[in-house]
Amino acid sequence: MRVAIVGHGKMGGAVAREARRRGHEVVATIDLAENPSGGGLALEALSGADVAFEFTTPSAAPGNLTRLAELGATVVTGTTGWREELPRIAPLVERGGGALLHAANFSLGMMAMRHAIRSLGRLLRDRPEFDAALHEAHHNKKLDAPSGTALLLQSDLRSEDPTRAWPITSERVGWVPGTHRLTFDAEFETVTVTHTARDRAVFAVGAVVAGEWLLGRRGVFTFDDVLTGDER
Repeated sequence: MRVAIVGHGKMGGAVAREARRRGHEVVATIDLAENPSGGGLALEALSGADVAFEFTTPSAAPGNLTRLAELGATVVTGTTGWREELPRIAPLVERGGGALLHAANFSLGMMAMRHAIRSLGRLLRDRPEFDAALHEAHHNKKLDAPSGTALLLQSDLRSEDPTRAWPITSERVGWVPGTHRLTFDAEFETVTVTHTARDRAVFAVGAVVAGEWLLGRRGVFTFDDVLTGDER
């Protein structure tokens, strides 16, 4: 698989290393400085890449994804904080004949946590003796708060119990790759589900797996599709 990296920050670098480790070729690296508002993205710049991995910033992602959709590219993005633009970008992907897989989190363990908390939300629905809240912590360079993953967890929980507020508290400190915790607290007991990423390499592994799965497909997908074997 020939790979292009759009956004050569820490995550872009981790994806490039993982892609090479899995035997893929990195044929292009495009950083923010040479790509204002997606203007540096062209077929020539992508160097014939089969899949482009977009890990940039919430402000840069919409322009990048718009341009890549217009080029008919196959794209995996892990940038968060841009999802309100998805209804505009998704039709561009369909019209361009490309593919887009977006995810707030590429950890397999986080996907398992999502399934677990939906079950808890359903089982403890209509149990007012339990208060419930989400907490997330990330490194001090992360720009968006709450994290995209925390918002995804909140959406999962609201789908099971829309009567609760499911508040999120956010912490930005040091070098924490990412911790997400759901707590149900009652007078005499506490139930806690926690996912902790020890290294951003876990996200790079999931992203490259997603790119391998996406190759040859067309349309808009999420990481859930990779795990559940969606065959669109």
